[in-house]
Amino acid sequence: MSRRHSAEKREINPDAKFGNLIVSKFMNSVMYEGKKSVAESIVYGAFDAIEAKTKTDPLKVFEQALDNVMPSIEVRSRRVGGATYQVPVEVRSSRRQALGIRWIIAAARERSEKTMTDRLSAELLDASNNRGNAVKKREDTHRMAEANRAFSHYRW
Repeated sequence: MSRRHSAEKREINPDAKFGNLIVSKFMNSVMYEGKKSVAESIVYGAFDAIEAKTKTDPLKVFEQALDNVMPSIEVRSRRVGGATYQVPVEVRSSRRQALGIRWIIAAARERSEKTMTDRLSAELLDASNNRGNAVKKREDTHRMAEANRAFSHYRW
């Protein structure tokens, strides 16, 4: 990592169907090997499946799922005099969003449904109802931070 200056943030365009930046970021995270049209069909297919199952706006379900998955606190390693401590720190909003997106996609890829569209729609529905592996990951992260609260004075 360069110490001279931090990398500047890239400009992201909103997605075509909903005009939403977060959906666009989500789509870019689903994408493999630059195949954006495949990622687009997966995400929009999952949204259509959510709309068919719940009869509600899929964007609302997606935002609720992301809110339920985003962590507010995490642990970071800090070396103090030969010992490494897991220090709980608050998560920046941009990192919260990135972690939430990453965890939802990882949990969806591990599911056993047949297509990625089915997996993603099921994981988003689970996450919006506070269930599923992505929410479990958030709870584990919070539990770890809570357990290491004694080292919070090492925060920098």
